[in-house]
Amino acid sequence: MKRNILSLVAAGLILCSFSSCNNTNAEESNIVTAAIEETATPVIEENESVDLISSTEVSTDGEVDNNGIVKKINTETFIAEVFDYKANPQSWVYKGTKPAIIDFYADWCGPCKKVAPIMDVLAEEFKGQVNFYKINTDDEKELSGGVFGIRSIPSILFIPVEGQPAMQAGLMTKEQYIQIINTTLLKKQ
Repeated sequence: MKRNILSLVAAGLILCSFSSCNNTNAEESNIVTAAIEETATPVIEENESVDLISSTEVSTDGEVDNNGIVKKINTETFIAEVFDYKANPQSWVYKGTKPAIIDFYADWCGPCKKVAPIMDVLAEEFKGQVNFYKINTDDEKELSGGVFGIRSIPSILFIPVEGQPAMQAGLMTKEQYIQIINTTLLKKQ
């Protein structure tokens, strides 16, 4: 079942590992490799200095979610609201009516703490157009490591209403996320 889902997701998957943490706590899983899609933009280089959002806005406890706009979910909620990989192990069947973004993170991950406030701002900007979720990889090991094979965090899953999801690992700027949201999820040119 894991291989089938990973093969399915690999068709649209983007994997990079700049400015990310290795998730050494994740369960052993198959590593998914795929080509970077044309719509993807490069992630920030490890040594590149970029003002993402002021450090005073960074959540330190992993629980701040901009008044519920970015919804923290677990495996059970993921199955109920996003994709039931147990009932559909052979094909991706998205349950949502709007595109979605899922931030796979861990509380101990420095780059994840930089992504969290960006997701909060994006959730506010795209409120009503895109659903925003976050999943703690330490708490949801079956989903993050077993189903998606996440080995590096932050990893962001972009889910269009129709078609295959795509994943981006590593830190990006707000503008890079906006470009992917507009071109891939909302299909704006």
